[in-house]
Amino acid sequence: MALRSRNPVLREKFFQSLPATAEPMTLNGTLVRTGLLLVLMLITGGWTWNHFMSTAAVGGLAAGAAASQPFLWGGVIVGFILAMASAFKPNWTPVTAPLYAIAEGTFLGAISAMFEVRYHGIVVQAVLASIGVLVVMLLLYRSGVVKVTQKFRMGVYAATGGIMLLYLVQWGLSAFTSYSMPFVFGGGTFGILFSLFVVGIAALNLVLDFDLVERATAAGAPRYMEWYCAFALMVTLVWLYLELLRLLGNTRR
Repeated sequence: MALRSRNPVLREKFFQSLPATAEPMTLNGTLVRTGLLLVLMLITGGWTWNHFMSTAAVGGLAAGAAASQPFLWGGVIVGFILAMASAFKPNWTPVTAPLYAIAEGTFLGAISAMFEVRYHGIVVQAVLASIGVLVVMLLLYRSGVVKVTQKFRMGVYAATGGIMLLYLVQWGLSAFTSYSMPFVFGGGTFGILFSLFVVGIAALNLVLDFDLVERATAAGAPRYMEWYCAFALMVTLVWLYLELLRLLGNTRR
C-alpha cells in the first residue's frame, strides 16, 4: 500500500519495505506519544516564556527580546537539524522526536512571548484556535465529511508546496535585499486573506496526516513509527499554530 504525504516527514519511501514486526504500531500508541511530545514542548516553551517576561520586567522589552534570541534561533536551528534527521532516519525518532519537541518549544516560547507583549492575549487565542482546528478536522475526517481522495491529496500537496516556495522567496528577499512582499507578511487586507488561506491549507494537512497514520497502522508498520507519526503531527501543529499567531497579529494591526 502506498503511503504518501506532502508533509516533509511523512514521505512514501519511508513506509515502503518496512521490516515485519511482531509489535506493530497502534493508533493509541501514536496518540500517547503525540501527547508526550506536546507536554515536552509546553515545558520548554513555558520556561523560555518566563525567561523573556522576567528579563523584560527588569530591563525592558529590548532586554527581554535580546535574552530570548539565543533560544529562538537555537530552537529553530536545532529543531531543523532534528527534523531532517527524523525525516531521513525514522527509526531514530524515539530519541529525535522528544529532542525536536524540546528544541521547538524553546523557539515557540520565545516568539510567543514577543507576540504576547505586542498583542496582549494573542497567545491564548492562538492556542485555543489551534486546538479547535485540530478537533474540528479530526471530527470531519472521522465522520467521513472530508474524504481523502487522490485529487484531494494532489490539491493540498500543490498548495503546500506553493506556500513553502513563496516563503523561501520572501526570506531570501529579506536576507539579501530591502524588498518585501507585503501580501505575505503585511497586516492589510491582502495579508489577512493570505494568512486565512495558509491556515486553511495547514488544517487540510492535518487531514492528510490523520489519513496517513491510519493507513500506516493498518499496514502494520513497526512500533517506532508511533514516534515518527507523532513527530509528523507535531510538525503540522507547529505550522498551524504559527500561522494562526500571525493571522491574529495581522488582524490587530
